[in-house]
Amino acid sequence: MKSTSLRTPLLCLGLLSLAACGKGKEQGPPQMPPPEVGVVKVQPQSEPLRKSLVGRLSPYRSADVRARVSGVVLKRVYKEGTDVKAGQLLFQIDPAPYQAALNSAQAALASAKATYTNAHVVAERDRSLVPKGYISRAQLDADEAAERSAAAGVQQAQAAVVTAKVNLSYTNVTAPIDGRAGQQQVTEGAIVGNSTADTGSNATLLTTVDQLDPLYVNFTMSVSDLDQLRRAQASGNVTLQQQNKATVEVTLPDGSVYGQQGTLDFSDTTVNPATGAVNLRALLPNADRTLLPGQYVTISANLGEQHNVFLVPQAALLRDTAGAYTMVVGADGKVVRKNVTANDTTGSNWIVTKGLQAGDQVVVSGLQRVKEGAPAKASPWQPDQQAAPGGAGMPGAPQAGAKPAGGK
Repeated sequence: MKSTSLRTPLLCLGLLSLAACGKGKEQGPPQMPPPEVGVVKVQPQSEPLRKSLVGRLSPYRSADVRARVSGVVLKRVYKEGTDVKAGQLLFQIDPAPYQAALNSAQAALASAKATYTNAHVVAERDRSLVPKGYISRAQLDADEAAERSAAAGVQQAQAAVVTAKVNLSYTNVTAPIDGRAGQQQVTEGAIVGNSTADTGSNATLLTTVDQLDPLYVNFTMSVSDLDQLRRAQASGNVTLQQQNKATVEVTLPDGSVYGQQGTLDFSDTTVNPATGAVNLRALLPNADRTLLPGQYVTISANLGEQHNVFLVPQAALLRDTAGAYTMVVGADGKVVRKNVTANDTTGSNWIVTKGLQAGDQVVVSGLQRVKEGAPAKASPWQPDQQAAPGGAGMPGAPQAGAKPAGGK
């Protein structure tokens, strides 16, 4: 009887243990909590329409200084690479033969004037004698013809004197514009020539003067970009600025931003068949002469205003074979994928023009732990939040909420 009483409690304990094990198998492993992610709630806003392009600087005005008369270069008067004023003497060509030609023309003019004076005296005398019948009318006509020929000879001689003076003045080669004079192309003692129809030779290039303030920035824009702008303007999403109001910001080769902005002043009306692009030009101040013609620069052209766009941190935008997309935490707490259109950036943000709606919670940090259709716990993405592996951020992503370059 005592052994039977002992077996009964032991049997009950065994049944209770089996029941507890069976109950644990039915419940399964414990559920993992949804991952925490940092999100930004995006709202539509207006943003300047900027295009990053490459441009080349060119002088505002460039003048080739060429010899206008033939002769030997006596000396160079200016210093190469210095600023000169319009009318400043640059080169001197031997004036001796042109001074001799001027003296000869002046002597010919004096002879023509003497001939005219004699003819005029004869004609005046004949005009007084014809009424008295002392000379015939035919004689008067001949003397008056000689007078007119002598007067024409005087005018011709005067023109020759003017030409000789002009040629003599051309022996002093002066700057045609204000600007910076370049390197001399000929040295003292060189024989230079002017362009003449008889010989077909070209005028000798002596140097070049370039006006460096302001400068032109020449750049091109593809036809596809222009078409995109026109379509956006027609839909009301973009307001393009007038040509004289559009501005450009220049970034120098060392990465620094030039201190002054330029203004767009020219847009070509035809497409360059060789490049398939349209030529544009901006005017850029260069008072301190730090920029030089021929230099390549990166420009950011402010062409207008974009409306109803969203700024998304660069770490939040992903790409695959289907294109650009973002992960968004919906109102039900689940993550959804949204395909977006983002072709431009401002600072450290992408400008999203299509695919998002006002109030969307875009995932910025924690992207490596979210899955489309799975729940996620959203918290505001803080400006000082660091993206770290295994944490709330993506490895190598920029600081959460970092203020974009340019103050955006």
